[in-house]
Amino acid sequence: MKFQQVTRAATVMAGVAAFLFAATLVRAQAGVSVPSTGLNNSSTQTQATRQIEQVQEQQLGDPRAAKAYSSFMKEKNPGKKIKEGKDFINRYPSDYRAQGVYEQLAQLYNAQNDLADFYSCTDRGITLYPNDATLLSLSGFVIAHQYKPTDADGAKNLEKAESYEKRALGTLTTMKTPTSMSDDQFAAYKKQVSALAHGALGLIYFRQSKFQDSVTELTSATETSAAPDATDYLVLGADYQNLSQWHQAADAFNHCAKITGPLQSGCKQYADSSAKQAASAK
Repeated sequence: MKFQQVTRAATVMAGVAAFLFAATLVRAQAGVSVPSTGLNNSSTQTQATRQIEQVQEQQLGDPRAAKAYSSFMKEKNPGKKIKEGKDFINRYPSDYRAQGVYEQLAQLYNAQNDLADFYSCTDRGITLYPNDATLLSLSGFVIAHQYKPTDADGAKNLEKAESYEKRALGTLTTMKTPTSMSDDQFAAYKKQVSALAHGALGLIYFRQSKFQDSVTELTSATETSAAPDATDYLVLGADYQNLSQWHQAADAFNHCAKITGPLQSGCKQYADSSAKQAASAK
């Protein structure tokens, strides 16, 4: 029997989480020159001082936001971190650091399987930052994995996830190295986000019975990632089963079976079954 469906708790690759924080662009920490007015009037000086402060806030960010962000970054307790993150984006919605906070909140909600807050966070974040590759790829990934055929909006949600992943991949091709990352870190970040996006697209196409398209995406995902995801190999094997390519199916399932986790024993059984089908097809 051909494998037709995959279920899995919504989790993301650990490699992406390591780079969620660094994806936010950091403003240049250059000093602000003070123009000489030649005036000594105190009210004029006060006004000039405030103008300078406004310029500094535009270039460096609100110092209160900087303090709140520093506290958020240092917080290790997930519950407290979520609270501080929500406070930050509510108090400083225009601060350039808010984008990174949205990315981290999305990861935290996903880790807790809090789908309601996850979708609320990613929808809001993507509205504000429509080309954020991290939010796009993560949101599409979770939508694809949480899909149920019985959902009234299931097909529509898959289309939404597909558009997110394609936009994420397109964004990666034009992104420049953020000042907060080295070239090697940025290359690793792009590699992990790309693998996540291709893996999600592979699952989406599998669910739509576009098996050859799914094979293309999952092959890219497993070849790109430094630590391929077991689910990607599982779905890839299922694709090959549906295409009656039994040798390839057995190979994909064997790769899945080598990855420690809840899918390991099932993948071993699928690998053995596919190998028998390959032998009988000779």
